[in-house]
Amino acid sequence: MAPMDDLRIRAAGPGDLDAVLAFWKVAAEGTSISDDRAGVERLVGRDPEALILAERRGELVGTVIAGFDGWRCHLYRLAVHPGHRRRGVGSALLAAAEERFVRLGGRRGDAMVLDRNELAHHTWRAAGYAPEPQWSRWVKHLAG
Repeated sequence: MAPMDDLRIRAAGPGDLDAVLAFWKVAAEGTSISDDRAGVERLVGRDPEALILAERRGELVGTVIAGFDGWRCHLYRLAVHPGHRRRGVGSALLAAAEERFVRLGGRRGDAMVLDRNELAHHTWRAAGYAPEPQWSRWVKHLAG
């Protein structure tokens, strides 16, 4: 197991976007309509600190999107490379996201977690998150 002191957490920049998109194909569960260069460019352009990366010895090993709209704190795309799981990467990313939210005045984080992704359920529960069964996500794809 690699030591945690070699883990670097930082915000993504425009030069990271192709690597992030390639990383999600290997490490993220499911796909999103926004999983393209234009979508990620908009995210980083609008909120340069929202896309948080974890690197180990220069290699991208994890991501999380920590979006804050002034009202709620939203977490998306928590993904850890399969070869680096269970080594604290996800916990470090969530800690960085939560620190960001507190700095911005956020009071509660919510996460988008696929129902079928049992491995993710364990990760989120271990971090103190729990599903709220009284809520459902309602979605409409917008033409554009």
